[in-house]
Amino acid sequence: MSEMASSLRGCRGTTPRGLPFLASLLFLGSCSPPPFDTAAEQAKLLRRDAEWADAASAGKDVEKIVSYWSDDALVIPPGQPVLEGKAAIRAYVESSLKIPGFRIHWASDKVAFSPDGKLAYMRGTNEVTVPGPDGAPMTLHGRGVTVWRLDPDGQWRCVVDIWNDQPPAAAVVK
Repeated sequence: MSEMASSLRGCRGTTPRGLPFLASLLFLGSCSPPPFDTAAEQAKLLRRDAEWADAASAGKDVEKIVSYWSDDALVIPPGQPVLEGKAAIRAYVESSLKIPGFRIHWASDKVAFSPDGKLAYMRGTNEVTVPGPDGAPMTLHGRGVTVWRLDPDGQWRCVVDIWNDQPPAAAVVK
C-alpha cells in the first residue's frame, strides 16, 4: 500500500485539524462586503449630482429637487439662517423657484471619499440668476462644498450643502 493511501486510511472518520479553521475563513471571506470601487462610485456620485443640478435648473419639480437631500440634511446659504431637515429645505426651494427670473445651476468636481466609502465631499461652482436692484436679471457666481452619505438603500444623498460668493476676479497687474 502506498504511503499516501496509508495516511488517508488513518483519517477515515476524523476531521483534519485545519479544516474547521479553513471553512471559517472561507465563510468569513464570502460574507465581507465587496471592495469599494472609488472610480465607479466617483462616476456614480458625479452623475447623481449632475442630474440634481439639471432638475434644479429646470425648476419644475420641487419634490424631485428635494429628494437629493437626506431627511436630516443641513443647507447653509450665504447670509441666511441654517436650514435643517427636508421641511425647511422644501420651503426654501419653493420660495426660490417663485422668484421671477430665478435660475440656478452648478457643476461639481474633486470627489473625495471617507476610508469606508460611506461619506464623500465635493466642491463645485454655481451660477444663480435673480432680479438685480434695478429689476434686471443678474447672475451671481459662487462656489460650494457638498457632503454626501451613501444611505442603506445604496443611494447617495446630500447631507450638508454650503456655498458662498466667489471672490472678485484679481486685477491684472501691468
